[in-house]
Amino acid sequence: LSFALPALSLAAALNTDTTLADSPKYFREEPISPIPQTVDFNKKKAELGEKLFFDTRLSKDNTMACASCHHLDEGGDDNLPVSRALSGGDHAMNTPSIFNARYNFRQNWNGSVKTLYEQVDMVLQNPLEFNNNWDSVVTVLSSDSELQASFDEIYADGITRANIIDSIVEFENTLITPNARFDRYLRHEEGVLSEQEQQGYVLFKELGCVSCHQGVNIGGNLYQKFGVFYNYLAARGDIRKSDYGRKNITHREMDAFVFKVPSLRNVAVTAPYLHDGSAKTLDEAISIMGKAQLGRTLTDKEVSLLKAFLNTLTGEYKNKPLDAE
Repeated sequence: LSFALPALSLAAALNTDTTLADSPKYFREEPISPIPQTVDFNKKKAELGEKLFFDTRLSKDNTMACASCHHLDEGGDDNLPVSRALSGGDHAMNTPSIFNARYNFRQNWNGSVKTLYEQVDMVLQNPLEFNNNWDSVVTVLSSDSELQASFDEIYADGITRANIIDSIVEFENTLITPNARFDRYLRHEEGVLSEQEQQGYVLFKELGCVSCHQGVNIGGNLYQKFGVFYNYLAARGDIRKSDYGRKNITHREMDAFVFKVPSLRNVAVTAPYLHDGSAKTLDEAISIMGKAQLGRTLTDKEVSLLKAFLNTLTGEYKNKPLDAE
């Protein structure tokens, strides 16, 4: 794809005009698309939703907030194999990142909810998460005069279940991580990827990884069976209910071990990996996926190249790279 911009270099245009930068006309023709540099949102709703995202009063015992499992100063997850549950135990599955969740076609590993609205509703009532009910939450939050005033300013009916969810989702929709080095490459910026990283992307496509990991979220847009060529879960042993994935939702045998394909956005900073958190490192996850999904034992060089490419997928939140110290 080649083109010219009169009297202005493309790099300069992309740095000064986000409308131009986000125009598909100027992307490289690849199966992966850049995250938009900006999104439209209601500022007041998002600011209110951000307060609630960190508010432990949403949980029954006032100990957990959305931010307890989704660390926005890191990768949007909690860096644990499986999350801590409200009761002091553990969840059955690894916490997905909240960053770029707006681009997923379903939420949760097993696709149990379709939208972020349903997700918030489910989390609040789930015994392992907030273990609460909406009548109680509305009553507690309504006793906060400052919060009540904020809701009254935005919503005609003040603090309600629907409005609480709406404001949180409005904030979650702002949680995008644009400007990964690979996104900048897709926008034709020069010198942002090394030769090794470019070779890693070529290999990513040649091996077929891109058949499941593509689009703006580099995944998150389809279901796939885990263990197409190699039964990793059988080799791991101790098969649990959570390992059956979609089958727990649909109750169909054909959906056993089927999961939503995870996004690879910011994958370098969201260890550990897989739905059970059993892969501690990115190298280990790459090797497992090669064997389980591609039917091949990847060489050390192949793992290194793929990892180099995956390291280019780390974006920015609030104009700061997520991998910055």
